[in-house]
Amino acid sequence: MRNSLILASASPRRIELLAQIGIAPDAVIPAEIDETPLKGETPKAMVERLAREKAAVIAHTHPDAYVIAADTTVALGVRIFGKAETGEQARAFLQKLSGRTHRVWGGIALATPGGRLVSRVVCTRVAFKRLSEGEIGAYIASNEWRDKAGAYGIQGRAAAFVADIHGSHSNIVGLSLYDIMNMLNGNGFDTTYGNGNSGRGG
Repeated sequence: MRNSLILASASPRRIELLAQIGIAPDAVIPAEIDETPLKGETPKAMVERLAREKAAVIAHTHPDAYVIAADTTVALGVRIFGKAETGEQARAFLQKLSGRTHRVWGGIALATPGGRLVSRVVCTRVAFKRLSEGEIGAYIASNEWRDKAGAYGIQGRAAAFVADIHGSHSNIVGLSLYDIMNMLNGNGFDTTYGNGNSGRGG
């Protein structure tokens, strides 16, 4: 019987991504931490720090489990675009991203039953076409911008905004599947156990 697997995130997108590669967490336990960027912190450093903090918080109370944690942000240069809180803020984000190439930074952390904590950062470059005010307004009205870094979700209507992608597509959605699979396999978790069913070793 294998160790249990916990996803330290309430994101339905991350649950769906893991299911795509046949992995179902035994539990989903969001980590409650302060996600405020530190003064002068780069997007790359921030997502790795937050992913590690989330994994550590859950691993502390579940030391015998594998814990997956992640953090994603959109950045234009060193400017971090987190989750928009209002429609006007979402509009401002999209106006800034319009016609430009931005980066999606994804931090991934894995805590193991042996007390190890490993992490990595994935970067995907995304080029947006130039957006009209009508396109931005329609997207804001769709409410798809809510709860998404950079105020857009590539798995929805905003896919039509993307002219080019360089790097992991699943990282933009919320979790690089290539990287998390390698991290699990490289740290002793049997990713073939339970594929296609509930994921439990039962």
